[in-house]
Amino acid sequence: MGKFELKLPKMGESVAEATITAWLKDVGDTIEMDEAIVEIATDKVDSEVPSEVEGVLVEKFFEVDDVVQVGQVLAVIEIEGEGDDSGDTATEQTSAPAAAVAAVEASVERAVEVTKPVMAEADFSSSDRFYSPLVKNIAKQEGVSISELENLTGTGKDGRVTKTDILAYVDSRGSNGAVTPPVQAVKEAPKQEKVAQVKPATPVVVSGEDEIIEMTRMGKLVAHHMVESVQTSAHVQSFCEADVTNIWNWRKKNKTAFEQREGEKLTFTPIFMEAVAKALKEYPLINISVDGDKIIKKKNINLGMAAALPDGNLIVPVIKNADQLNLVGMAKQVNDLADRARNNKLKPDDIQGGTYTVTNVGTFGSIMGTPIINQPQVGILALGAIRKVPAVIETPEGDFIGIRYKMFLSHSYDHRVVNGALGGMFVKYVADYLENWNVNREI
Repeated sequence: MGKFELKLPKMGESVAEATITAWLKDVGDTIEMDEAIVEIATDKVDSEVPSEVEGVLVEKFFEVDDVVQVGQVLAVIEIEGEGDDSGDTATEQTSAPAAAVAAVEASVERAVEVTKPVMAEADFSSSDRFYSPLVKNIAKQEGVSISELENLTGTGKDGRVTKTDILAYVDSRGSNGAVTPPVQAVKEAPKQEKVAQVKPATPVVVSGEDEIIEMTRMGKLVAHHMVESVQTSAHVQSFCEADVTNIWNWRKKNKTAFEQREGEKLTFTPIFMEAVAKALKEYPLINISVDGDKIIKKKNINLGMAAALPDGNLIVPVIKNADQLNLVGMAKQVNDLADRARNNKLKPDDIQGGTYTVTNVGTFGSIMGTPIINQPQVGILALGAIRKVPAVIETPEGDFIGIRYKMFLSHSYDHRVVNGALGGMFVKYVADYLENWNVNREI
């Protein structure tokens, strides 16, 4: 009999760890090829880890709510025939998690050495409570004392303090005026200047008839990302109104034949995505990210498409290389990602690498919106509802009033690197592209 190590796979750019949310199999269970064994959650997306082999689950190394690093061994599966492990497989399996923990502890020790001049090291040995290496690392880096941790209510299994708990505590402590210790010793204190005092958050009064609803894990992450984006980017908006009567009539004429031929619905979204991809090609300085004082000009045009989840939260799957797709390919990509988002079937790679985001606020009846930038991007376009309105129509014979289909486009952009002229020209290009749609276009 051989043994196979099931490891936490690489889950996309910038994702180095995941939290185990549920084991789908127990020790002794028979495992089929590609059968999901464990559910995991990252700060990007929830996912499942499938088995690459058939066999029997003989050992699990982590419990629910444990934080696992990419490449660590999650479990061991016993398989028929010779395995790919050497004679000391058992030793390696046992030592793999310990080695990873030791590596994290070593990095913590290095961080503590740097911070010794300005902060005292927390002594976790005096506590009977379990803290993961990640929580300890964050506590030491943020100057959270052991007494503060002891009084912190954990949301993990058996009341454990999770990464989300300690980060939320650090944020709330900072917003309440607490001072976070610096990470380096300062040789000479700089001259003190007047600093505006941060007003503490107004306490919420709860009456006996009020209902308290705990935010979901995804909800907490979305809230954190939104606040972080507003604090990072200088948000400004430009608005444009587009006459999409030609698109409305063209889609109405072609949608039935398109669905019969391609087996896909033809919505407005792929048309809008095509327009945005063309605009990013024309204005590449919108397709960028900011890294300190440097601007990263992206080679690929990867469009994020904000989609609503069944629980009301939003997720942003990404259409890779959108400028290289024709309208049929764009429609298939849009429908596939939207369907998998609704059914919680997105993979970590599906939400990685976006360079610009589009959100359709018109789906919910809004005529326009001022969306928050999806970091580290510098722009996001909101599509308003398409409305039938009276409008002035200009012709060689004169102007007259007619019924037209119109919509508002709202472009939010980072004013640190995108000025008003560029931000305005970009959204105007999108509007012009939509208004000049060829009603005789073949698909």
